[in-house]
Amino acid sequence: MWIDCHCHTKYSYDNWLEPVDLIRRAKALGLDGVCITEHYSYEASRPVEQVARDEGFLVLRGVEIATDRGHMLAYGMQDDGWNIWGRDNYLPMNDVIEHINSIGGICVPAHPFREVGVASLLHGLLDLTGIAAVETHNGGNLDSDNDLAISAARHMALPALGGSDCHKTIAVGRCATKFSQTVTDMASFIAAVRAGACQGSYYPGYQQLAQAA
Repeated sequence: MWIDCHCHTKYSYDNWLEPVDLIRRAKALGLDGVCITEHYSYEASRPVEQVARDEGFLVLRGVEIATDRGHMLAYGMQDDGWNIWGRDNYLPMNDVIEHINSIGGICVPAHPFREVGVASLLHGLLDLTGIAAVETHNGGNLDSDNDLAISAARHMALPALGGSDCHKTIAVGRCATKFSQTVTDMASFIAAVRAGACQGSYYPGYQQLAQAA
C-alpha cells in the first residue's frame, strides 16, 4: 500500500490547501492514505479527522518539528504535550528525538539535505542516533538532495520514507512510501517503519495522472 507520509494543509498556516482537496487528490492518484504533518502542532490537524471520515480515506497524523539542526517528522504522539520547550522553533534536535522516543513515538529527519539556512542537518545526519528512518524522497526537494538522503539511509541501514511535503493540491503524491505491511492506524504505521517494511519512492501514480491530464 502507498501512503504520502508528509502533507500540510491550511492548518499549517503557510498555505491555503483545504484538507478535502488534499484527500480527494490523494484518492484520485490511487494512494491508500496520507499522513498530515502540520508545522509545530499535532493538535492543529485534528479537524482533518472528520474530513477523513466523511471521505472514507485513511488519514494519519504526525507533526513537523522545527529544530536547531533541521526539520524532524514525528509520529506517535497523542496531543501537543510532546512540546515541553514552550516555543515552536529551534528546539534541540537530540532532546526532541530522545523525548519523542520516550513517549512511544518515532522521529524521521525531513528533507535532511535541503539547505534552509543555519538550521540544516545535511551530513550531520550520518552522526544522528535514535531516529527510526530517513525521509529519502521529498516532493519539494531537488532530485540531487533526495539522492544524498537515499545514500545516507543505505549507509546508516535505516528504513526510507517518502512524502510530498505538499502545500498545494498539485503537489500531493509526488513522493510517497510503499508499505509491505498493512497500515490501518498509527500503531501499525510505526510498527511497519520499525520493521523496515517501507520504502520511499517517487510515486508512480503521480506521473501516470500527470501524463493523462
